[in-house]
Amino acid sequence: MTTIIIEDEKPAARLLQRKLEKLNIQVEVMLHSVEESIEWFSKNEHPDLIFLDIQLSDGLSFEIFEKVEIKSAIIFTTAYDEYALRAFKLNSIDYILKPIDEDDLEASVQKFQSRIPQKESLKLNFEEIRKMLFNPFEKNHKKRFTVRIGQHLKVILVEEIECVYSENKGTYIHTFDNRNYLIESSLELLEQDLDPKEFYRISRKFIIPLQAIREIVIYSNSRLKVVLPSYTTDDVIVSREKVTDFKNWIG
Repeated sequence: MTTIIIEDEKPAARLLQRKLEKLNIQVEVMLHSVEESIEWFSKNEHPDLIFLDIQLSDGLSFEIFEKVEIKSAIIFTTAYDEYALRAFKLNSIDYILKPIDEDDLEASVQKFQSRIPQKESLKLNFEEIRKMLFNPFEKNHKKRFTVRIGQHLKVILVEEIECVYSENKGTYIHTFDNRNYLIESSLELLEQDLDPKEFYRISRKFIIPLQAIREIVIYSNSRLKVVLPSYTTDDVIVSREKVTDFKNWIG
């Protein structure tokens, strides 16, 4: 059985590879972006099975299928919530929630092996999946967060957030009054909790709200620098692969 992984987070890809090796499944190739995947599928024989993340560094993985006729079975690896996963059930797609549990992984592999699928063109209802995953009118986004300060709890409204950032394996909310609060979440989960019309993940380190942008400056290596009202600890940089999408978002 030939298997590949498409995952933009290289440590996550390597971890999944090690878990698959425990199941005696060898991963032939690891791809990390939409562009790289399209090029690879255009030049190589398609594998029996693909482990595929939804959100890649340069776009949604669905874009791969729109450019290349994929003839492989797919197991999505995703951090989306259970409501959004209805989209996968409607399209008869298998998925594993992140962080990936080894028992869930083994069950999905066994499910695939029991089907003994024949290679045929993959037919997905992309529009239905997109609506289920990203329709802001059908999904309830968080309006507030609760953080612990000593023996007290503080409620922070999303309107108070100037940015969210990661540092030293922690995730912090920085508010417009120039204060930082450690929260028990990750940027990946927060990216799904916050309204995508108002918040955008510009890099692995930052999520920013539209209302906090004071200035956008051309930066080195085709990147952009965002100036915020009070956050000055680090440069707030839009990663190169997200520049085009970021411009569309603010536009």
